[in-house]
Amino acid sequence: MSISLDEAVELTRTGDVWVFRGRSVPDRAIQFTTNSPVNHVGMALVLDDMPPLMWHAELGRSLPDMWTGTHQRGVQLHDLRDAVCVWANRYGQRAWLRQLEPPADVAMEEAVLHTVARLDGTPFPSTAQLAWRWARGRVPDLRRGRSTPDGAGVPVRDRALETAYCAEVVAVTYEAMGLLPAGRRPNWYDPGRFWSGDDLHLTGGAQLGAEIEVRIPPR
Repeated sequence: MSISLDEAVELTRTGDVWVFRGRSVPDRAIQFTTNSPVNHVGMALVLDDMPPLMWHAELGRSLPDMWTGTHQRGVQLHDLRDAVCVWANRYGQRAWLRQLEPPADVAMEEAVLHTVARLDGTPFPSTAQLAWRWARGRVPDLRRGRSTPDGAGVPVRDRALETAYCAEVVAVTYEAMGLLPAGRRPNWYDPGRFWSGDDLHLTGGAQLGAEIEVRIPPR
């Protein structure tokens, strides 16, 4: 199934996930270092008085951050349509939409805004840091004296992120919304966790729908 970008922007709601896959060397590096079929993930934030927004983290600063009004690298809040077009036309990415069911409620939207206020502007990690953190997120936590293969430990929201990768941003936000259980390290998450081939085990009966491919108009 595929839909146009206009249709996808109209359909998207707070908490919906957008995943991207490219073929460039950096894209392949991220896919390789995170063992993931996709290399980028973002989350929609849709408020009544604003156009749909994309909450994610990236190295570029081609679009103004809607929270600060500046161009910055790292964790950013962008106009969603503009962000998808940049990832498709400038970075050569394919895009898919996965919708959150049931839709986010008002309390969840407030949790997203608190997370944006806390994390916006957090730097993006280097490729070396990214690979090391991904590996660390999958080894036993020896400091706790027990094996925790899934990275269980201190709740994500209690960890101060000095740098943040796109999947970590979405995971931290989902936990704040009450959609992910507390306890996993942020670096346990990679973009592939948000692809249908994996299972996030969302709480409260929530689930993400199947990928809907989004057709992007030419630049």
